[in-house]
Amino acid sequence: MLLYVIVYDIPCDKRRKKVADLLEGYGTRVQYSVFECVLRKEQYHQLCSRLKKRIELQEDSIRIYPLTRHTLDKVETWGVGTPVTSPPGSIIV
Repeated sequence: MLLYVIVYDIPCDKRRKKVADLLEGYGTRVQYSVFECVLRKEQYHQLCSRLKKRIELQEDSIRIYPLTRHTLDKVETWGVGTPVTSPPGSIIV
């Protein structure tokens, strides 16, 4: 599992709402257009596929930043809001 920070800038209200609704099913909204999602590889690919169907590449912008444990330790948060989402330390299957 890996933590992804997903940010978007979508001028169309209808498309923006569809993207936000989709992302709420995968992670936590930490700012208006910013989500933190802890995803397995399959979930990540599924999310990307679903996102591509909801956006217009000529108008919209989505950025996906993967954070490893090494970079996660360097994340700074200032002000109000939720703490950075932490991926689970171990997974029992």
